[in-house]
Amino acid sequence: MPWFLYLVKCQDTSLYTGITTNIPRRIKEHNAKKGAFYTKNKIPVELVYREVMPNQSEARKREAAIKRLTRQEKQELINSAS
Repeated sequence: MPWFLYLVKCQDTSLYTGITTNIPRRIKEHNAKKGAFYTKNKIPVELVYREVMPNQSEARKREAAIKRLTRQEKQELINSAS
């Protein structure tokens, strides 16, 4: 089963990075305030970027790498996928 790394843009325009095996379900959870604590008061969230990862380990490594990026670097990543 593939894993996905994803970025969502929150209502306050901040970016949240996470991993999941099911992006539509995870977005619904975020918007129902059942997702991450960070997004609970920043709904609705909108999916702006995703990557397919071969397994959970690789997804976690990529998530950690993206979380170390600046906002500008994250935005460039998002724009490059458009």
